[in-house]
Amino acid sequence: MKQSFYRLCIELTNKKWSSFILRKFVQSRLSLPFISSFIRAFKIDVNELAGSTKDYRTLHDFFIRKLREDARSIQYGENDAVSPVDGLLAETGTISDGLEIMVKGKQYSALDMLGSKEKASSYIGGKFAVFYLSPANYHRIHSPIDGSVLNRWSLGRHSYPVNDLGLMYGKDVLSKNYREITELQHQRGKVAVVKVGAMFVNSIEYVNDRNVWKQGEEVAYFTFGSTVILLFEKDRFLFAESKDVPREVKMGETIGKFNG
Repeated sequence: MKQSFYRLCIELTNKKWSSFILRKFVQSRLSLPFISSFIRAFKIDVNELAGSTKDYRTLHDFFIRKLREDARSIQYGENDAVSPVDGLLAETGTISDGLEIMVKGKQYSALDMLGSKEKASSYIGGKFAVFYLSPANYHRIHSPIDGSVLNRWSLGRHSYPVNDLGLMYGKDVLSKNYREITELQHQRGKVAVVKVGAMFVNSIEYVNDRNVWKQGEEVAYFTFGSTVILLFEKDRFLFAESKDVPREVKMGETIGKFNG
């Protein structure tokens, strides 16, 4: 009953009209007074900002804020992968032979996530990592590796929330929400970077259209908070030892290393 009621509420609100109204508000000058309360509510460190809070004219502008160049350190390694975002590294694990991943005790289909068996089959038995961004987080996405872009595609339309309630009661939110996927070729294996849209506003904007991504460089941003999932091929990647999950991570922090 609780699951059905939750889904009904989301279905009633997560439509084009509600997304349009919310987008218009956060991108309008009417949202300017809410920036200071947003900062206080989420305890955002304004010392990391590129510029001053007075530079932002809308809540949307602040939400997609940039940071000072020295605010994050890229722990560069030729065969390493780094966190593509600030957020919670919520889950890591192995992709099953049935192309499923387990997140918070619930199974999600990597096949559905990527949209076809042809694209998903490369990741059977591989590793996955799920990064959740809260409203407080810096919402720009950076490349986890040095790699060339093999393919890029979009799937899905509507989006359920990706918070704890969304993961528990939503309709396979990680594999069915609106999502943008970029597949990269590292010298030691492929990596799928899955950017999952959040409730109301599905916008994921690319800022890098080059065919080569450099580790740590900015490639896209979320208009609203959401999730990034990394998929690695079998026997190609190992997560860093003795690091607890879930845990908070910063963009540029090493999460593991390619084999070989």
